[in-house]
Formats: sequence, structure tokens, C-alpha cells
Amino acid sequence: MGLDPGLRRLALGTLLAAYPGPVPPDWAVDLVADGLAGHTLFGTNIHQPEQVAASTAALRAGRADALIAIDEEGGDVTRLAHATGSPYPGNAALGAIGDVALTRRVYQAIGAELAALGITVNLAPTVDVNSTDDNPVIGTRSFGADPIKVAAHSAAATAGLQAAGVAACAKHFPGHGATVADSHHELPTVDVPLDVLRQRDLPPFAAVVAAGAKAVMTAHIRVPALTGDGPATFSRTVLVDLLREEYGFTGTVITDALEMKGAALAAGGIAPGAVLALAAGADLLCIGAKVDADLVERVAAEIVAALGDGRLERARVEQAAGRAAELAAWTRAAGTATATPADLGYAAARRAVRVEGVLAGLDHPLVVQVHAASTIAEGRVPWGLGPHLNGTEEIRVVAAEADPVALRRLAGARPIVLVGRHLHRLPGGPELAAALAATHPVAVVEMGWPASWRPVGAQAFVTTYGASHANGRAAAEALGLTG
Repeated sequence: MGLDPGLRRLALGTLLAAYPGPVPPDWAVDLVADGLAGHTLFGTNIHQPEQVAASTAALRAGRADALIAIDEEGGDVTRLAHATGSPYPGNAALGAIGDVALTRRVYQAIGAELAALGITVNLAPTVDVNSTDDNPVIGTRSFGADPIKVAAHSAAATAGLQAAGVAACAKHFPGHGATVADSHHELPTVDVPLDVLRQRDLPPFAAVVAAGAKAVMTAHIRVPALTGDGPATFSRTVLVDLLREEYGFTGTVITDALEMKGAALAAGGIAPGAVLALAAGADLLCIGAKVDADLVERVAAEIVAALGDGRLERARVEQAAGRAAELAAWTRAAGTATATPADLGYAAARRAVRVEGVLAGLDHPLVVQVHAASTIAEGRVPWGLGPHLNGTEEIRVVAAEADPVALRRLAGARPIVLVGRHLHRLPGGPELAAALAATHPVAVVEMGWPASWRPVGAQAFVTTYGASHANGRAAAEALGLTG
């Protein structure tokens, strides 16, 4: 016996699905026609602008107000430019520059690009305060470690996106910046009193609410003072008492992907997680990236079953679907931005570069790029100085496996530019830097979150505050390697 059509449509109205490949399959369009709130696009869905525009048009053939979402943060997290790296610096670089008007322009430019492709919700900006240097999942996605600065840039980013007609979704409430674990793989814990959250983590969320953010994304983090043993995504104390009642948010609460281990393990699966999130006060449930028609139907069926057995009240699900529909209505009515300068992101990235020491005498170097794994949020996006080098030799190594003697021999009389992301955290990274600097002029280029570590003996330490295509070009230009 099939689901009641009205209840199935109601349940679908709370779901953001996804689909594989560059062309929406029939089932993805059919689900939209049946009431699915919309789809999230990932790198696997993106080949070229014309193809993306055709995909969003195909989805809207199912229903004109379907939501099309994407994680386009700029910097290290990009879907549109996953094949090359983003032409914009990310939040850490914008925070280092400290120009909130520039942050607004950059995000308005990103929004204009999304709007032109038919994308209506940006799962950005990341407004977490990166208070832990070794945070494995936020880092350069954050505007910084100062709550007041992060709040100002978060509000500017929100305003920029929404001026372009794209809804902003500030993330990850109530703040993922103090974690030392990645919620894609486990449930991180932030064990601090609520007063600490109010002073450190929550000011940026207050700022984006005041700026009119249309959506806020939940965090799959455990905050014992608020959430007990479960994640914030399943906590009514967090989503209703704190976000809505204390902070006055009236928009759409979107969950982080329910397929992530931080949620799925706590709930016993994606479908039970959807019920828990709705009961807690979430409105729009992001299922994740690995989605097919069967999974969507299972989640919808679980929501319908929960309506029947008392785990969910119909008024709560109607409220959630209504807020998702209100978000869709806003995106259809919103205006669009004018064109922005083509070099905006590259000019901004140049302003973010910081140089400690001296770059003199580093002409015609050997460039050594140290391998660093990508997070799931980042994906395997190219990074480094390679695309911007003008005839300069570059080799790539794994720090723990590299032979400093062989590298010194290869460099000969040339200086060495050592390029890394979070080099201090990589096994063998600091040792490799010190070994090379013992005999050669060395400049270290740090393209991750800058910690307090500085390489022993290095002539220069260059910080880019991110590893986007724009950041890489800016570093190569600072070192004189592009012309």
C-alpha cells in the first residue's frame, strides 16, 4: 500500500535532495513535480556554465519554484570552480584584509554568478569563529578568530549574496569553530558553558539574523550544556529556544547533510535523522550528496510514518514545509545584481598575502609542493602555485616520505619555495622545512589556516589565508614567479 499522496507531498516539501551527474535524471525532476522542495548541486553536477543553467531549467520544468542550492563559499570550498579552484579568496583572506565593503562585493559577485545559472540558495557564508587553530573542517572557511570581526564580515557577506537575489544560509549554528573533529566523520563536542557560546560563537549569528539572512544551517556538533548527548541538529533547545526565541530568527532552518556521520550515527540512519531534525525545529532537510530516488522515498515514508505514530505533529511538518515554500517564494521575487569586475577576486587575494622575512634572493627557485589531503567539504580541488608558474620547476612530495638530501641536490644552487596547507600539522612537515632551510634559502608558503608555528631557519614565511586559484596566483605574484 502506497503513501497517502497528500502526506507524501507534505513530507517531500521539507527535503533537499541531490542527484548524480551533469544531467538531472527523470526521477529528480519527477520528485520536484511531486512536491520535493529542491536539490543541492555538488561538483559532480557541474561541468560548464551552460550545462548548469540547462540543469536548473530542467528541474524548474518540474516546478517553477524549486529550490536549487549549492555550497559556493569561495576560497577552499567551491562547486562551480571545482575543476580549477575558485577565482575568489575565501573568508579567512577576506577577514585578514578587514574591508567589509570588499567582503560584500565579493559575495555579491558570487551571488550574481549563481543567480545567472538559476541557483537560488547559497549554503554560505560560513560564520563560525575559528577559535581553534587546528580545527580540521572550518579553518580558512572562517573570517577569523575574533567574534566581532567575524560578525561584521558575516553580515556583509549575507547582504552581498541577497542583493544578488540569492538566499544566504549562514552556517553552522550554534558554531563549529571550536571543534577539533570533523562532523563529516564523527560527532564533535564543544563542552563549554552557554555564556562562552554567547561571547565567542554566537555573535556572528546574531549579526546575520539582523542582516536579514533567509536561512541558517544547523551544526552536527554536541554542546552538552544545550544538546545533551545528541547533535545541535536534533536539539529543540538550540533550534527553537536559542535561535528562534532568543535570537529572533524567522527564516528557514536548514540542516547540514543528514548523511554526515555526526548526524547519521546519532540518529541510526538518515531517515530517522530527518524525523528528529523536524521534531527539533528544522524546516529544510539536506539529505546529502549521495542520493537516489529510493533514498528520498524512504525519508519521506519515515516522516509520514512519524506523523502516524506520534513522533511528529502535522502542524510542525506543515510549518517546516511552509517555511521552505516561503524561502522559494523569496528567491523567485528577489532582484539580481549588476556585473562585477572580472579581476575582483584576484585583486582581493593579493591584498590578503602577508610576508614575514624577506623575499630578496629567492629568484628562479625550485618549488616543492607538499601533499595535503582535502576535507569532504573542500573536495579534491586543485591548489598551489603550479598553474601560475612561468617556467619555474615544481615537484610534489609527501612530507613524511620526502628525502631532504635528494631535494637539496635537485635544487642545486637554487633557493627553494616550500608550499603547503597546514604544514605544521603534516607528519614530517616541520622537519622537512627545517632540513631544507639548513642549507638553502627557503620561503615557506602557508595556504591553510595560519597557526603560530614558524619554520626554523626559513628566510621568509608567506601566508595566503587560503588555497583558491586566486590565492595561488597572489602567492606566485608576491614571489615574482608569474612574469
